[in-house]
Amino acid sequence: MLKRSGPLTVRALAAELGITYEAVRQQVAELLKSGWVARDAKSQAPDGQRGPASRRYRLSEAAEHLFPKHYDALSAEVLQHVLDSFGGEALVQILKKMTDARVRRFAPLLKSMGVKEKLKALCSLYEDKDAYMEVEWRADGPALIERNCPFLNVAQQHPALCSVSVNTLERLLGHKVVREQRFQAGHGRCVFRVRLDEPRPADQAFTLEPPR
Repeated sequence: MLKRSGPLTVRALAAELGITYEAVRQQVAELLKSGWVARDAKSQAPDGQRGPASRRYRLSEAAEHLFPKHYDALSAEVLQHVLDSFGGEALVQILKKMTDARVRRFAPLLKSMGVKEKLKALCSLYEDKDAYMEVEWRADGPALIERNCPFLNVAQQHPALCSVSVNTLERLLGHKVVREQRFQAGHGRCVFRVRLDEPRPADQAFTLEPPR
């Protein structure tokens, strides 16, 4: 109802939904506590009344994400138009700038850290405190394992997007990084293996990940 109608008072909600004022008041209190609705400070009740009964409630920013969104379709469309209009080199330059931005974000945080500490910190590469990213240690080098790609739908259509992750990791870790497994190949995860025996030159340019 709040999505369809915008900010409403408890009384207005009760009238629209055909249930009691007290039932709505209790539900709104729970939704406020959970962060799904918020008090609307910019509007007053239509009758000009003041006080608790005149308060209007609206969807919170968090609740907006519960409704259908098509950000991935829009992003894929934008990337396709960049390719069609300006060619592959323009897309490479955009991906390079995205990489530069990520490196600027993480580099100060990783300063003076060893490889183990850096890898642990980079588990937040896509999202802070990412529950679906972990570090794996093997004799042939450590790896970051990503089990939930937030850009998967776009990356399926434009695999070049994944070069941002590979180049970002290489620049921050100072070593070559190879994506051994990938969502696009049906592995259900991406595995970024760090080649500790292959240092990455500091002046190496952004490169697209080789196709597989």
